[in-house]
Amino acid sequence: MSYQLAPLTKLIEQFSKIPGVGRKSAQRMAYYVMDLDETQAKEFSEAILSAHQNIHRCKNCSNFCEKELCPICESATRDQSVICVVEDVRDVSAFERTREYRGLYHVLHGVISPINGVGPDDLTIKELLSRMGDGVVKEVILATNPTVEGEATAMYISRLLKPMGITTSRLAYGIPVGADLEYADVETLYRAIEGRKII
Repeated sequence: MSYQLAPLTKLIEQFSKIPGVGRKSAQRMAYYVMDLDETQAKEFSEAILSAHQNIHRCKNCSNFCEKELCPICESATRDQSVICVVEDVRDVSAFERTREYRGLYHVLHGVISPINGVGPDDLTIKELLSRMGDGVVKEVILATNPTVEGEATAMYISRLLKPMGITTSRLAYGIPVGADLEYADVETLYRAIEGRKII
């Protein structure tokens, strides 16, 4: 006999909305949650709500943070003259794992993708440009993924920065085309930063 429990079906549907999670993975997650005891289930749901309510975007770089500024923007030891522009907050974590990059970041929260209805105004490009006004920033590293959309976004931003006299560089292609920075190993990311070129 086939039957569906509405609350379980709804839970599976919610998990299946996570990018990269298929129906079967969503089912496994839902059944995992169903196996939790009352206390564990409450802690799980409270963790989701707490993260959603207490984490917001840094007013400077758009990275995730709990305060007005993220720890990287707050740090006095970071090189204020270099900004590394990335697509996603997960890319910041990837670069930080190298322990080699000491500049600041700017998170775009996506890439220009007309086919998906994402234009420049849907990203934090205006916020990036507003950071150029004080003359402190000397170089912007465009570290978008080496995809068609990532390349188009990098070229768009480089055209906007060129009249400002800011050096614009692109990551070297130590990262395979079509790959996500999030999954690159530390050595590959380090070589990509070291081998960046002016565009």
